[in-house]
Amino acid sequence: MKGVLVIVDGMADLPCKQLGDKTPLEAAHMPNADFLAARGELGYMYPVKPGFIPESDEAIVSIFSNELISSTRGQLEARGTEIKLVRGDLALRANFATIDSFKAGNIIDRRAGRTLTTAEAEILAKALNKNIKLPCQFVFKATLGHRGALVFKGGFSDNISGNDISYYHQGRLIEENNLKPCKALDDEENSQYSVNILNEFLEKAYEVLNNHPVNEERRRKGLLPANFLLVRGAGIESPKLKLYRKWVSASYMPLEKGFSKVSGMKNFSFDYPKLKGIDVYANLYEGLAKACKFAIWVLKKNRKSADYAYIHIKETDVPGHDNKPAEKRDMLEYIDKTFFNFLRKFARQIR
Repeated sequence: MKGVLVIVDGMADLPCKQLGDKTPLEAAHMPNADFLAARGELGYMYPVKPGFIPESDEAIVSIFSNELISSTRGQLEARGTEIKLVRGDLALRANFATIDSFKAGNIIDRRAGRTLTTAEAEILAKALNKNIKLPCQFVFKATLGHRGALVFKGGFSDNISGNDISYYHQGRLIEENNLKPCKALDDEENSQYSVNILNEFLEKAYEVLNNHPVNEERRRKGLLPANFLLVRGAGIESPKLKLYRKWVSASYMPLEKGFSKVSGMKNFSFDYPKLKGIDVYANLYEGLAKACKFAIWVLKKNRKSADYAYIHIKETDVPGHDNKPAEKRDMLEYIDKTFFNFLRKFARQIR
């Protein structure tokens, strides 16, 4: 093996008072990362371009020297879930979310409080697939936590907007919590048809989810109901990415799995620990431990057969979204104690 690319998602951050005006990376005790950094070259890069705030898919495809138009979030997510796609199928990334009502359209939480258990998500996904009737076939698949992939089968247009408007749009952060319908971005008949199908699905999804027994029980427990879906990253074309056939990857989130497969890498993955209660951070730490151990296994297994390895560790991204810098610091220290400790020794074996 000639090299290892490690992406610790969300590692970079801003100084904060909770950590004595340090970033989580500055505050973390990471002797193994320090060892590697002191013996290498340091620098920084803009994943897309200066001033552009990328979504995860945009950052990854750019880091691997692809143009942003080469792929869409929806296509990569769907391909990471094993949903079979043909050209013209409309794929989108979806979030289980909480709104006050479909009529008022106020987004309470984009991720249903992050407390949606694996079993709850699977039950709700089954209800959507069973009870929503449309003039076309569709597949909704719950993936990890609040995440999901949505695919409409047929000849659709992807020149449409999503309804996840409180997210990034073309590199800009939009502060918006009022729900708006998806829109066609051109005057083509197929674009209007596609967005009409999508909006019809979303309205029916609210009807199925809002009074579902799972959400009634969540309300009884004082938890936010997962009563709506936010979608983004519409795509109908197979991603056209540069191929990295002599690479292996260790990735377990749908986006990174889909990207690795489309890029021609030999992807290794594992079943992520199921969230069974409401302590999402306990689940994240369990997942982080498994991810670090798995990455070590992948590097050992492929040391002689692969030229390069792509390791993506996702858990550190969550505290950034949740404004929990101490949690990010602790996760970074765990990664250093386990994975970077191994990598420090493994680097000597790279030819």
